[in-house]
Amino acid sequence: MASHASPPPPGIYVPVPTFFSKPSSSNLVPPLDLATQTKHALHLAANGIRGLVLLGSTGEAVSLTNSERKTLISHIRQQFDATNHKSYPLIAGTATQGIEDTLTQLQISKEVGAQWGLVLAPGFFATVLTQQGIVEWYTAIADRSPLPILIYHYPAVSNGINISASTFTTLSQHPNICGAKLSHGDLTLHTLLASSPEETMSRERFATFTGLGQQLLPVLTVGGAGVIDGLAAIFPSTLVRLYDLVKEGNVEQARRLQEIVARGEGLVVGHGVRGAKEGVKRILGWESECRLPLKAGMSESEWREWEGVVRELDDFEKGGGGFAGDDVLGYGEKGV
Repeated sequence: MASHASPPPPGIYVPVPTFFSKPSSSNLVPPLDLATQTKHALHLAANGIRGLVLLGSTGEAVSLTNSERKTLISHIRQQFDATNHKSYPLIAGTATQGIEDTLTQLQISKEVGAQWGLVLAPGFFATVLTQQGIVEWYTAIADRSPLPILIYHYPAVSNGINISASTFTTLSQHPNICGAKLSHGDLTLHTLLASSPEETMSRERFATFTGLGQQLLPVLTVGGAGVIDGLAAIFPSTLVRLYDLVKEGNVEQARRLQEIVARGEGLVVGHGVRGAKEGVKRILGWESECRLPLKAGMSESEWREWEGVVRELDDFEKGGGGFAGDDVLGYGEKGV
């Protein structure tokens, strides 16, 4: 029997936005901005982020050609290799409906340095899919994938698709399926998966990540591996500190920080890719276009709704993991 693939290490991951330059007057498709992509990726790694998800939903994966996918993943891997991050975890997303298209993208990702694939559930026929059909679709991909894969369950972009706990349990037994990202508010499913008996679903072989930073504290409490979180693209150290507080057993301190993070997550949840890119621009100074039909940019009135919590998060981020004049998060006089 084949050995079971290892999942990504636990921790905080970022589904990075794909950076685009301004389009030319003759071509409405903005080109990749690899220089800014590199700066952002290295910034995240330097601030404790455990790994990156390239070309997920926040990365506008459906708007890139396979050639562009190859270019982007290859470039980021080369940049990490050149800066002494040779084994830095890279997870490559797929968002196709077909088995062969998905396998093609996984093969490309493997060739240029990704270590795992994050495979979005096929939602086009969601209203008539059976759980057995989902099992067989993922199994057909996992049987032939050159990369270990994680199941990406994001009903909001997958036509409301449902994947049951028993389906996850069945798929977790496949030696090439090593985890899941759950981007929805169903904490019951998180609990059923992350707290399963080891003989049913081993956490060493199948890691459950939430896709929502506002769930990080409860998900870690029930045995989840971490989060793949869009707000961490803007405030990486803050999410890393929240993770560390939970792991250290500082629950009261974690609860305080989780409340602020939960309020801030509305920027990304409510505005999606636009919100993530606007935050990166205003806080980190790196601007990016979106590809149509998305339009980058938020109005001042839209942004004003988030200024208060963004200021709180920015103060925490720049304060080295504490609040000004406050030792509550365990940094003493460093608190800043």
